[in-house]
Amino acid sequence: MTDNVPSGQDPTPDELREQARATREELAHTVEALAAKADVKAQARQKAGEAKVQARQKGTEVKHQVHDTTAHALQAARVKTPEPVREKATHAAAAANEHRGLVLAALAAVTVVCVVTVLLGRKRSER
Repeated sequence: MTDNVPSGQDPTPDELREQARATREELAHTVEALAAKADVKAQARQKAGEAKVQARQKGTEVKHQVHDTTAHALQAARVKTPEPVREKATHAAAAANEHRGLVLAALAAVTVVCVVTVLLGRKRSER
């Protein structure tokens, strides 16, 4: 505590006041640090916030990887697919787009048939 005072001399009242002030300041910082360590809820909130940020970053990273991989696969498929097949696929997509209602109706009909088949199969297996 008497770091500022030369050895062999008594500290002056001003020096003692300064030492007391410095000690109080140091104690206040120590108490604040201990209180922060003891505040489990605040620590949990902070860690949850950090985890949320990391999850967002990872999600964005994965999204970009999937996009890049998909774009690469699509480009590779375009390069490897013969021109006549690409033309027919383009024509089929355009026709399906023109007759979207019919395509959706056909899909609905197929779905109903599949559901009925599954339900009948369950009834038969229960017997």
